[in-house]
Amino acid sequence: MHLVIRDLSKTYPNGTQALKGVSLDIPPGMFGLLGRNGAGKSTLMRILATLQEPDAGTATLGGIDVIREKDRLRETLGYLPQTFGFHPRVSAERLLEHFAVLKGLVDAGPRRDVVDALLRRTNLWEVRRQRVGTFSGGMRQRLGVAVALLGNPKLIIVDEPTAGLDPEERVRFLNLLGEIGEDSVVILSTHIVEDVEELCSRLAIIDRGQILLEAQPARAIDALRGRIWRRTVDRDALPALEREHAVVSTKLMAGRTIAHVYAESSPGAAFEPVEPDMKDVYFSVMAGHHGRDAAAPRAEVA
Repeated sequence: MHLVIRDLSKTYPNGTQALKGVSLDIPPGMFGLLGRNGAGKSTLMRILATLQEPDAGTATLGGIDVIREKDRLRETLGYLPQTFGFHPRVSAERLLEHFAVLKGLVDAGPRRDVVDALLRRTNLWEVRRQRVGTFSGGMRQRLGVAVALLGNPKLIIVDEPTAGLDPEERVRFLNLLGEIGEDSVVILSTHIVEDVEELCSRLAIIDRGQILLEAQPARAIDALRGRIWRRTVDRDALPALEREHAVVSTKLMAGRTIAHVYAESSPGAAFEPVEPDMKDVYFSVMAGHHGRDAAAPRAEVA
C-alpha cells in the first residue's frame, strides 16, 4: 500500500505559503521527511493526518482518498504529533485501555491482549501501573507510539519524535520506530539528520514548502562522492573562504573551523577529500549543490 501525494499546496491567511505543489511517492517502510523548522513538514503531516485541508492537490493511500475520505483514512491511521499531552495522574495501562476503546476495541478480552502486547512492545510493561506524570520524555514518546499503533494502522505519522530526548532515550525510541516500519507506511518528520540516516530507506528534503530532493540515503550520499572537500581555517578567515568556494557546512573544533566545501574537483592544495555523509547531502541540497542535479529546483536520486 503506497501513499501517493500530488501537487499539495497550502497558504495560510497571513500569506505564508507552507506547501508549494508537493508531490511524493512513499512506499511501505520508513520514509524520512527532513527539513528545518518552518520548512512545511508539520503542515504536510497535519494534512495527511486529516487535521488540515490543503488548498489544492491530492493524496491517496491505496484506494483511500486522504482528502475526501477522512473517516476511512482515520480507521487505518496512527499519528504521533510533535506535541501532545496525557493526563498526568492516569496510569499508562488505563490510558492505553481508554484509547483502545475509542479505536473500537470494545470487547474486554481482545482489548486486554492488545494493550498488554503494546506495553511490552514499547518496553513499558514494567511501568504500566505508574502515573504518566512520572514518566521521562522518552517514556511518554513510547506511550504515544503505543497509542498510534492501536488498530494496526497502515499509515503511521511521527512528527519530530526525538526533539528533547537524551541520547539513551533517543536510541531506544529510534529502535522502536525501526521495528514498526516493516508492514506500514511510516513517515518520520524531523530536522535531525541522524534520525533519517539511521532509520529510513527513502527520504525527502523539504524547504520553504518545496521538495528539494527525494532519494534513497545511500544513493544520495554516492552522488556526492568525490565532490566534498575539507579544510581547517581560522574563524576570521571563514568569510573569505565562503566568497571563494561553495561552503556547505562548518563546525568548530578546538577553536578552529572545519569547513566542508562542494567542488567537482580539488579546490586547492589546502583541501583534502572527505567521505560524504547525510549531513553533507542535507547541507549541499540546502545550499543548492548536489551532484549533477545541483542546478535543478528538485533533484531525484532513484
